[in-house]
Amino acid sequence: MTDRQIPHTFQVDLRGLVDLLSHHLYSSPKVYLRELLQNGVDAITARRAEEPGAPASVRLYVQEGGLRVEDTGVGLTEGEVHSLLATIGRSSKHGGLEAARAEFLGQFGIGLLACFVVAEEICVVSRSARDAAAPPVEWRARDDGSYTLRTLPEDAREEPGTTVSLTARHGCEEWLTGERVAELARHFGALLPYDVRVGDARVTDVPPVWERSHPSPEARRVALGAYCHDTFGFTPLDVIDLDVPLAGVRGVAYVLPSAVSPAQRGAHRVHLKGMLLTERADELLPDWAFFVRCVIDTDSLRPTASRENLYTDGTLEAVREALGGRIRQWLAELASDGRERLAQFLSVHHLGVKSLARHDTGIFRLMLPWLPFETTDGQLSLEEFARRHPVVHFTRGVEEFRQVSAIAAAQGIGVVNGGYTYDSSLIEQLPSALPGAVVAELDTDTVTAHLDGVDPDEELALAPFLTTARAVMEPLGCDAVLRAFHPVSVPALHLDDRLTRHEQARAREQEAADGLWAGILGSLRGSAPRARLVLNRLNPLVRRMAALDDARLAGTALEALYGQALLMAQRPLRPADSALLNRTFLGLLERAVHVDDATKDAPSPGAAPQAAAKTEPQEGR
Repeated sequence: MTDRQIPHTFQVDLRGLVDLLSHHLYSSPKVYLRELLQNGVDAITARRAEEPGAPASVRLYVQEGGLRVEDTGVGLTEGEVHSLLATIGRSSKHGGLEAARAEFLGQFGIGLLACFVVAEEICVVSRSARDAAAPPVEWRARDDGSYTLRTLPEDAREEPGTTVSLTARHGCEEWLTGERVAELARHFGALLPYDVRVGDARVTDVPPVWERSHPSPEARRVALGAYCHDTFGFTPLDVIDLDVPLAGVRGVAYVLPSAVSPAQRGAHRVHLKGMLLTERADELLPDWAFFVRCVIDTDSLRPTASRENLYTDGTLEAVREALGGRIRQWLAELASDGRERLAQFLSVHHLGVKSLARHDTGIFRLMLPWLPFETTDGQLSLEEFARRHPVVHFTRGVEEFRQVSAIAAAQGIGVVNGGYTYDSSLIEQLPSALPGAVVAELDTDTVTAHLDGVDPDEELALAPFLTTARAVMEPLGCDAVLRAFHPVSVPALHLDDRLTRHEQARAREQEAADGLWAGILGSLRGSAPRARLVLNRLNPLVRRMAALDDARLAGTALEALYGQALLMAQRPLRPADSALLNRTFLGLLERAVHVDDATKDAPSPGAAPQAAAKTEPQEGR
C-alpha cells in the first residue's frame, strides 16, 4: 500500500491546546519525559491485556537535535488516530483534559502534547497490534498548531508498537541531552514494571526494595535505610511497612531522625503503577503524622489532569485513613515490644504523638506512661505525676508555669506546664484515660492558700507598712498581701491568672475607647480577682523594708520589688510598668548617691592637716 495524505477533517485548535499544556498545565519541562514513558508503559499494558506474552520494552535513544522513544505497545490504527484527534478537538473547546487523557490512556493520548514544552516538532509512527492488516500511520505536529496525518508503507514499521521522535525547540536542547534524559528516566521510571532503557543502560530497578527478599531482617533494614538515604537524604530512625492491600498501596514510611515543625508539609513520594507521580503528596497522611516521609506505589489513587499530584476524592481520604491506621499500629507495637525504640522515638517526636493522642483516646492511654511533660517534679509522664499528687494542677501558659513553679514546688503543689503545643488539652483529657485522676487549672487562690500565713500580732505590727504597700499597688491594679514561704531568697511573688489578665485587658481597652464601645466594655466587667504581690516575710530584704521610717523610700522600694516580680514572672510589661521600672531605678540610684549639703561641704577627716602640710615651707629650703 502506498502512503497517502489524510485530509484534515477535524476542527482542532491545536495551537491553543499546545499553549495550555506547555505553559499552564505543567510545572516544569521535565514532565515531558514522564509523559513519554507513561504512554509507552500504558500501551504495553493494553497490549498485554490481550496478549499476555507480548514483548514489554521501552527504549530511549538520544540523537542529534532530538530524542526517539520506541515501545512494543498496542499501537494505533488510522481510525484510532482519527478518534484521538476528535478527542483533542473536544478537549481544546471544552477543557476536558482529564476525560481525553482517560479515553486514550494506554495509547499515545493527550499527554503526548506535553512534549511541546521542549520540542518544536513531534512525529509519531505507530502500528496496531490489534489489527495486523492495518498499515503504519504517521502523525506529525508542530508547536505552531499545524499537523499532518498519513499512512505509511508496510515496511515503515514491521512490528506493532509506537515510535515517538522529538525535535528540540530552540533553547531547550539541554532537556534532550543524554545525561539529562538518563537522569529523568531514572527519576520517573525506576519502579516501572517493564524493561526501560536509555540506549543500553537499564533504568528500571524492580521489584522495589520493600518487596524484595532479604537474607535477614537486619539486612532488610540496612537496604531500606540505604534507599531512604538515597531518596530523601537522611538515615531513618525506624521504618514502617505500608502494605495496605485494600487501599491498593505498597511502600514504606521512614521515621525522621530529628524533630520537625508540625506545620511542615510532608514530602511524600507517590508512584502510580510504578511511575513517579509526585514528590510533594502533602495530603497522603493525616496532619499528625508529620514525623514520617513515605514512598508508596499505588494503583488506586487518581492523578490530577497534569499527573503531577493526587486528586482529592473519597479514595484519597480512605487511603489516608488506612495509612494513618498503620502508623498507629506501629506505635502500639513499639509500646508493647520495643520500649527502648519507643523512648528514642518519643525523645524526638513526642509532639507528633501528642497531636495524635488528642483525637485518639486509645493512643493516649497507650502512650500515657511514656509521653513527657514539664512539671514541678521535672520531666515526667502524666501517669507518674498523677501517682505522686492527688490533684494534677496545670497552667495554660509557659509564663504562668515559670512564675509559680519554684514556689509551688517548695509548698508541695504539683503543677504541670500546659503551655506547650497540645499539652493543655491532653491534661484536661487525663481523667478519661486514667480513671480517678483529678485535674484542676491552677489559680492565684490555690497558690496563696498554700503559703504560710503571718502571725496576727506580727501582721498588726506591720500594718503601716502594708497600708503603704496597698496604696502603692492600687494604681497598678494589684493587691499586696504578706505571707511566709520558701525559698527565702524570693522577696516577692507576682500572682495572676488567665481570668485576671482578661479583666485587665478589658479594662485597658475600656480606658482607650470612648462613646458606645467604652460603655459596652464597661458592661462586660468581670468579677475576676485582682493580681497580687505576695511579700515574703521570711526574706531579709522585705523585713528591712518593713522597718523603714521613710514612707517615701518604702514606697519606691515596693515599686521596685513589684517590677522585679514582674520580670521574674516573665510577664509582658505595660507602658505603665516600664515607666515604673525607670522611675524606681532612678529614685533608688539617687538615694544611693545622694549627699546632703552639710556632708558635702564638711572636710573629711585628715583633710585639713594634709592641706596645711602642703602650704607650710619645709626647713632647709
